[in-house]
Amino acid sequence: MNHASRTLTDALLDPILKNDPAGPRVTFYDDATGERVELSALTLANWAAKTANLLRDEFGVEPGARVAVLLPAHWQTAAVLLGAWWAGAEVVLEADADAEIALVSAQHLGDVEDVPEVAALSLDAFGRPVPDLPVGITDYATSVRVHGDQFRPTVAGPALAGKSVDDVLAAALASAESQGITGADRVLSEEAWDSPDALIDGLVAVFAAGASLVQVTNADDAVRSRRVDTEKITRQLSR
Repeated sequence: MNHASRTLTDALLDPILKNDPAGPRVTFYDDATGERVELSALTLANWAAKTANLLRDEFGVEPGARVAVLLPAHWQTAAVLLGAWWAGAEVVLEADADAEIALVSAQHLGDVEDVPEVAALSLDAFGRPVPDLPVGITDYATSVRVHGDQFRPTVAGPALAGKSVDDVLAAALASAESQGITGADRVLSEEAWDSPDALIDGLVAVFAAGASLVQVTNADDAVRSRRVDTEKITRQLSR
């Protein structure tokens, strides 16, 4: 198997960590619950490292392995994706029997019964576990916190749905340019990450440009205008 010499996470995070490690990188809102979580690049990198260590040390994920991610657009999903890429894995955004592990929200547990290893995410702001998990399913929040927040990547295989690191990065940079995203932008998005193209446009392109993302789920139209002002939004994404 031909592996690239750097991972997609290296390509995305290294410039950000060098230029602005403490500034807000992902700000997540859930308007249905009132949740707001903000992560700096350094904190996001720590979560990604914990995830990469979990995948490598607890599940034996090696570069080139397929990792299924069935999760909504969420700050924890960003950490999971960056962790999987740091571990050199290929991310697929669907139930895939050829995947070595699936990381899923509770409602997708029935979709990944053929995947050998499954970790479930509650996506709870306080890190509470998924209640009443079936035997054999790992709770992500419980397991990830014991892993180290530094990770030394090695090599990578394909990054996303068969696309190489270079191909995904090139697509992300092209998307950022077409959407007018620059490193000075604070980007508001209410879009899903439910396909490779949507993930590239809504997350990877923002990071590739060096911009900051404000990701909203269950968006309340009544507060959008105020949020644009309070979060100093300079660019809004739509598909």
